[in-house]
Amino acid sequence: MTESPQVMSPQVVSPQKCGFVAVIGPPNAGKSTLSNALVGQKVAIVTQKAQTTRMRLRAVVMHQQSQIILVDTPGIFEAKQRFDRAMVNEAWLGVNDADQVLVVLDAARAETPEVDLMLEGLSRSEKQISLVLNKIDTVPHESLLALVQKLNDRVNFADTFLISALKGHGLDQLRDQLAASMPEGPWLYPEDQAADIPSLLLASEVLREKLFLRLHEELPYSLTVETDKWEVKKDGSVRIEQTVYVRRDGQKAIVLGKGGQTMKDIGSDARRELEEMFERRIHLFVFVKVRKNWKEDPERYRMLGLDYKA
Repeated sequence: MTESPQVMSPQVVSPQKCGFVAVIGPPNAGKSTLSNALVGQKVAIVTQKAQTTRMRLRAVVMHQQSQIILVDTPGIFEAKQRFDRAMVNEAWLGVNDADQVLVVLDAARAETPEVDLMLEGLSRSEKQISLVLNKIDTVPHESLLALVQKLNDRVNFADTFLISALKGHGLDQLRDQLAASMPEGPWLYPEDQAADIPSLLLASEVLREKLFLRLHEELPYSLTVETDKWEVKKDGSVRIEQTVYVRRDGQKAIVLGKGGQTMKDIGSDARRELEEMFERRIHLFVFVKVRKNWKEDPERYRMLGLDYKA
């Protein structure tokens, strides 16, 4: 007796999905921490100081058959100076260019003038907007429901997520929902690419983060970092030369420290992190110079992708 041949059913392949998600919120709400957590590795600098992020950064999350491109933006606040206005303008441009929006709020600071200003602007948007209440471990659980209701009364949020980006709580549900909601389309980045940022700019951001973490008061907001040279040596190592610009001589002295020790320590921390990121030996040379009006330099805005005329 001859057995009937088995017929294999065709394998159904899920279509690729890809979309942009703007991550916005007031300063220090945990936007960059959330982006890093969703990606699964560090792609944005994180400090305890507000207004750390100065430009839009695209972080790439691969989940299921979806490529979720998170657009991490500067914090939204009432800006008065040119540089601050340019950063806030960049955040709103991120909203306009995205397929949907995540509004990230610190659960303990979700009712402030900054939040009111942002929600007023979002109330006129036609984008799909979801609310992400971060740092939920810092407030009593019973107060969260009332807060969620109050915020949803102001903006018609498509979804609400309660998370702790730092501890990883609630991220699986958020990642699943984002993946499911992405529009069908080809991936824009290779599967193993975690962020869209030039190596020179990433190196500048790493050193700036270390300066923010080490220095105090207002000094970090008075400095900027530029990567002047990136040279790959014959042995595969990289020579990086960077300049830290401050606005006054007294600030330069603080950054350098006694005998230059503060800058040496900061540079060592930055070098170790860069070696981990790029998986090669790094030779880092850092110079500190005074540039009084760097916040009024159009070239600096261009390098960060900011609009000087905003």
